[in-house]
Amino acid sequence: MYCSLWGGSGEDGGLRHLVLADSPYLVAMALIDQQGRRALPLGGRSQKEVAQQGEAPEALGHALVLELLLRVWQRSDQGALQRAAGADSLLLVELPMERLPEDVPRLKADWLNTGDTAAFKAALQAFSPRAWTVSIEKFKPVVLQPLW
Repeated sequence: MYCSLWGGSGEDGGLRHLVLADSPYLVAMALIDQQGRRALPLGGRSQKEVAQQGEAPEALGHALVLELLLRVWQRSDQGALQRAAGADSLLLVELPMERLPEDVPRLKADWLNTGDTAAFKAALQAFSPRAWTVSIEKFKPVVLQPLW
């Protein structure tokens, strides 16, 4: 379990606590280049229902990707955008909650500094049980293709 404490009032002497579920966090990531500078916007949410092994988290995954792509589209007002990692530029990754505060920011900073997508994916895979690339073909639905 993951536990967080904060001040408040009540019978417990002013402390309140929140216990977050052990369910993994789902994160959408876009590896992009904007006018010669790398960017890695991301967005995520905890999963109330975790897709079974071999299946993709379709509903939540599509919602997260849509929200992220809308933010990326809004960034285009600041300059031209392009995918920085080809077909692997839009990822959906399942992460343990405890990895979010330290590991994800470190990985993001490393990729922004180096642009080494292979190292980024390898480091991400070391603590992420599942990941998907996100793609679409004309006249077909969005596809979450297993990456690992």
